[in-house]
Amino acid sequence: MSLRRLSSIVLKELRQLRRDRLTFAMIIGIPTMQLLLFGFAINLDVRHLDAAVLDQAGTARSRELVAQLGNAQVIHAAYRARTPADVADLLRAGKVSAAVVVPPDFEARLERGDRAPLQIVVDGSDQVVQQAARQLAAFPLQSLKNPDARAAPGVEIVNFYNPERRAPVNTVPGLIGVILTMTMVLFTAMALVRERERGNMEMLIATPVSPWELTLGKVLPFVAIGLVQVSVVLLLGRLIFAVPIRGHLVDVYAAALVFIVASLSLGVFLSTLARSQFQSMQLAFFTFLPQILLSGFMFPYAGMPRPAQWLAEILPLTHFIRLIRGIALRGAGLAELWPELAALGAFTVVLLGVSVARVHKRLD
Repeated sequence: MSLRRLSSIVLKELRQLRRDRLTFAMIIGIPTMQLLLFGFAINLDVRHLDAAVLDQAGTARSRELVAQLGNAQVIHAAYRARTPADVADLLRAGKVSAAVVVPPDFEARLERGDRAPLQIVVDGSDQVVQQAARQLAAFPLQSLKNPDARAAPGVEIVNFYNPERRAPVNTVPGLIGVILTMTMVLFTAMALVRERERGNMEMLIATPVSPWELTLGKVLPFVAIGLVQVSVVLLLGRLIFAVPIRGHLVDVYAAALVFIVASLSLGVFLSTLARSQFQSMQLAFFTFLPQILLSGFMFPYAGMPRPAQWLAEILPLTHFIRLIRGIALRGAGLAELWPELAALGAFTVVLLGVSVARVHKRLD
């Protein structure tokens, strides 16, 4: 083996890597992004969950209890409910993740110690919220009692939508979004770049096809593929894990369709940036990491710092996770979840518009 020939090859590869600015950026960008996400954004402690408060007692000690719960920083009293029906509506629509319910006989229960004087209702469709429930279950009530009262009663936790606390009920609906994110973005980005590498794009440019027709024509076949994947996950989730679909199936597919189009628009945009299939694959994987980590699928959204939450709000997977869990597990309708649909629609319009503009510029 010649050391001179080996060093020449190594230098050649390093020069080629230096010219490939995108690959060089990935080498620096991926570990940097992982360090920042895991160091600052990912926090396993649940904090400031939006909650509803239903104080049916209305006494000084009940108000003191609600204030103490807020000071613990696990929940944030975002809504004041008037009836139990209000609590159910807020949970179903996804506006709150938990509710503090103080019964009318709060004072009597607190003194007798025979029944839980406080009820925490949690959204069981989110496994992270169940973790917060365990923190709230240990909340001390002894400070509110008279010294001569019985032993301190506990906090009653009521788990809506997943009373058995089965993990597949939480993970399977979210997996639909994760799978669609990985396949739709990657397939679309690579397919469009592959057409350019093979010279087929130049042939299409010579035809009277407009940039919009060219973009949509490449994207639409993948919509059917995405819907097939949704059907497979729903069927296997039902047969193997007995995951319920409490909402309308039409709403599930409508939400999935909007998310598929949003993911495809991201893939189209990445294809306008990449020069090769390898670069398109790098860019696709670069977008996977923040979506999976910040969407609330794996780690608590409520535990993230504000900048991380702002970033999560512009990622399509964040909104689809809320949609699919709301429809499939809580039985919510699309009308109740319209902000998430609007966010996905805005994401799609912006990225497709930018992508078409870049394709048009390339055609010119």
